[in-house]
Amino acid sequence: MAPQDKNTPPPLPEPLRVAVADSHTHLDMQDSSVEEALAKAASVGVTTVVQVGCDLAGSRWAAETAAAHDSVHATVALHPNEAPRIVLGDPDGWSRQGAREPGGDSALDAALAEIDRLAVLPQVRGVGETGLDYFRTGPEGMAAQEASFRAHIEIAKRHGKALVIHDREAHDDVLRILREEGAPDRVVFHCYSGDAEMAKICAAAGYFMSFAGNVTFKNAQHLRDALAVAPPELVLVETDAPFLTPAPYRGRANAPYLIPVTLRAMAEVTAMTEDAMATAVAANTARAFGY
Repeated sequence: MAPQDKNTPPPLPEPLRVAVADSHTHLDMQDSSVEEALAKAASVGVTTVVQVGCDLAGSRWAAETAAAHDSVHATVALHPNEAPRIVLGDPDGWSRQGAREPGGDSALDAALAEIDRLAVLPQVRGVGETGLDYFRTGPEGMAAQEASFRAHIEIAKRHGKALVIHDREAHDDVLRILREEGAPDRVVFHCYSGDAEMAKICAAAGYFMSFAGNVTFKNAQHLRDALAVAPPELVLVETDAPFLTPAPYRGRANAPYLIPVTLRAMAEVTAMTEDAMATAVAANTARAFGY
């Protein structure tokens, strides 16, 4: 692929015949305006998006954007990598806030109180993305991540909202904490990253598994194996845009309008028709997020 191709948006896919939702997107990190992104998505049958918060500013923005657009639902949370930055500081300014001083546990408590306030809003359909990320955060950040995750579970249960989980290289601990705390009625594993064995555990617990563009990657046979055993009534589709762009467009910016590419790949893996897969994920997403 020539270097300039990286900057060229992938073409519009063939529209879906059955409208679906993008169960996890970050419109605030994409190049186009919200209106452009929603119009482009709707033109190919992606008529609903769940806009996900990762920090206080992003969670407020998600709630405001969902209030302004009928086709947008919001979730609010401190991302698992955000919690340690609040507690321990972020000298490199890796996150969007720039460099930050350590705030300690009291700063985390204050941030969680704000998430709790936002979670009450009717357009906020979920609490997330929360969970554990052992890929990006070293051992020193684990305590803050775990405290934050447990607090988000409690907030989701108290407000009757879906819990949206970010689980990166932390499967066993995520499942253990859900057992220890008692999971909310609706749990979504965003960008499902486990194998077929874990998919069976999630299915037995009634957890939704949301598949992203990486299910199309050559090296992701474990994801296709998981999708193949996941019950059709617990499967969602997402972009996680601008990340995880499906093949053959890997490396270019993702956006909600590319959902049909991933959905068609999922239909192939499960030997379902495109329309049957779309009908299932549309109903599942509405059920998962209570809209």
